[in-house]
Amino acid sequence: MKRLNYENGSLDTVDETILRALVANARTTTAELARKVGLSPPSVAERVKRLEESGINTGYSANLSPEAIGLPLSVWLRIRPVPGALEKVAEIICGIPEITECDRVTGDDCFLAKAHLRSVADMERIIDLIIPHAMTNTSVIQSSPVKRRLPPLPIP
Repeated sequence: MKRLNYENGSLDTVDETILRALVANARTTTAELARKVGLSPPSVAERVKRLEESGINTGYSANLSPEAIGLPLSVWLRIRPVPGALEKVAEIICGIPEITECDRVTGDDCFLAKAHLRSVADMERIIDLIIPHAMTNTSVIQSSPVKRRLPPLPIP
């Protein structure tokens, strides 16, 4: 089988279909994927393996509902460390288990972090951990009109 060169973004429509199916349901079997794309299961398994080895598909996960596990309050924290405290703030953020994702960003703030919490009191506790070293601005998530999805794939 011809090896695809994923390093330069050369995905085809079969790869796109496989990736979309795995994002929709990471438990999709190789046989199901093969039926969707019209290839044999071994061919699909090889494509999935190459997508993993190239770093395009970085893993599989279960998607949990924070609300269903007792974390009804989700927030975005915009965090601006005081001068000289960037590494300290990053260390603090990494040590807060309620923060489920965090990106270092450009603009007025240095970090944008998402947290899932039980209550406003928990939100206050997390902010109190950060504010000795940074200014924060918190936004409560009301809804998420765009759920996690794939970015546009570079299909020739």
